[in-house]
Amino acid sequence: MADIIEYKIIGDDMQIVEIELDPGEGIRAETGAMLYMEDGIEMQTSTGGGLFNGFKRMITGESFFITTFLHHGRGKGRVAFSAPYPGKIIPIDLSRFGGQFFCQKDGFLCAAAGIDIDIAFTKKLGAGIFGGEGFILQKLTGNGLAFIHAGGTIIERQLTAGERLRLDTGCLVAFESTVAYDIQFIGGFTNALFGGEGLFLATLQGPGKVFMQSLPFSRLADRIIAAARWNNRDERKGIAGLGGDLLGDLISGKR
Repeated sequence: MADIIEYKIIGDDMQIVEIELDPGEGIRAETGAMLYMEDGIEMQTSTGGGLFNGFKRMITGESFFITTFLHHGRGKGRVAFSAPYPGKIIPIDLSRFGGQFFCQKDGFLCAAAGIDIDIAFTKKLGAGIFGGEGFILQKLTGNGLAFIHAGGTIIERQLTAGERLRLDTGCLVAFESTVAYDIQFIGGFTNALFGGEGLFLATLQGPGKVFMQSLPFSRLADRIIAAARWNNRDERKGIAGLGGDLLGDLISGKR
């Protein structure tokens, strides 16, 4: 039985979630997500279910530890968690979805104490090797509140029975356990080389709830890396490098 918690989401594009705990209640979170906490709340860091669970998370790129914040004081106690990059925080009441929900491996932010956080894998190992974010998922099990972070804008879809949706693996945030999930190869030599969308797509088939994000962190990171490389090349081969800083600044309008 998960703790019954109250919460408030603060902010717009860099949101935080503030959790209000009664004495004896707790919340579990990924290490490093905590923003602030009031007196009376204590941290307890553990593997979240034994060494095997800790090593399993570590192998998949997650933290080895899970931190639990327990309120041992009097009255109400508050603890807040911040999103790691621009986007939105999605509250999910697991009791409304049969007690289970899946999310991307880096999507989990925090959940009420009593909710189990585990790693799940797609069925096809070959797709997992090349499929990127979509191969490794987190499985949230319980009957309380969990909070997931998504980048950019959240797109929410309610798939009907048999309805199919294909999307970039990085754009998938979370989905209900009733949704059939797979990773499929796009196919085609031209698509593979020049499509720019990756070799694999996530395929979802209803019924069930699906959450998507417009700006996966991997896509944002790729753009930042590409821009940094381009700027470095300009510095080495640009006009300023050939003709001196003064000529470069004159042409660029800096002087």
